[in-house]
Amino acid sequence: MSKPAFDRPIILGIVGDSAAGKTTLSRGIAEILGPQRCTLICTDDYHRYDRRERAANGVSALDPAGNYVDILEQHLQLLRSGQPILKPVYNHDQGTLDRPDYIEPKEFVVAEGLLGYATRAMRDCYDVKIYLDPEEELRVRWKVHRDTTKRGYTTEQVLESLKKREFDSPTFIRPQRLFADIVIRFQRPPGANAAAGAPETDHRLDVAHILRPTLPHPNFSRLIEAVGDGSVGFELTRDEGKPVDVLEIRGSISDRRADRVEEYLWDHIPEAGHLREAIGRYDGAAGRAISHPLALTQLLVAFHMVKAAQGVHAV
Repeated sequence: MSKPAFDRPIILGIVGDSAAGKTTLSRGIAEILGPQRCTLICTDDYHRYDRRERAANGVSALDPAGNYVDILEQHLQLLRSGQPILKPVYNHDQGTLDRPDYIEPKEFVVAEGLLGYATRAMRDCYDVKIYLDPEEELRVRWKVHRDTTKRGYTTEQVLESLKKREFDSPTFIRPQRLFADIVIRFQRPPGANAAAGAPETDHRLDVAHILRPTLPHPNFSRLIEAVGDGSVGFELTRDEGKPVDVLEIRGSISDRRADRVEEYLWDHIPEAGHLREAIGRYDGAAGRAISHPLALTQLLVAFHMVKAAQGVHAV
């Protein structure tokens, strides 16, 4: 990859509710850009209380009052200026606050978590801002699967936790959607029944990208021409009362047509071509799987990171 035009790290923000797919997207983008060039941090590490303390005091992890927001602001500013931080560590498996990590920013920094856009000071630190907004039924299923298989919860405990957060999510997390350059929504195909939303069919999910005019997006008319069968669509609509473009990729897109779209996007980041095999993978119920819509989403975000590194930024 060509040397960035700026003498500071390029910072990507990925925000969304719990189990929205932030870590999967972050890791895929890091693989495209090159792991040796990327620093990944989780803004959820800035929780003020451990799991036991939150249960006692009733402060949700989604509430800014339950997080060291001011320290997160400082650390993002330090990373943007190329300086190291001593980052706190929240152990998601044990629910404990562990020993901090010494982090030095590389050429690209990917910061993912619940509250990354909670303040103006944080938002000003990012070159590209993504909000993940999957279909709610999918997010609930993903959270149950993750928390029961990786974090030691029972299904009943996860569902009870979601019920307790019914106020917190719309109050603290979802308003951040307004500040994203791209809103990414994975969803079941129109008319899909419950069986079509089973874990083993996640690779067939559709994805819609709401593209706000704060980034220099590619010429998607060429993408649609390259596919030609309706599995990639592009339309002008309104979101939050303002005009936006929406790029839709069907989960049913064939391997051949997905390859055409990937080739178009790879043309913009040719130096990362040796990492092609790493994109689009996620942890499904049957183990590692691959999704064309996810792969194309990762590539599109990586495209904007490279553009930012070349000096083309959000307005």
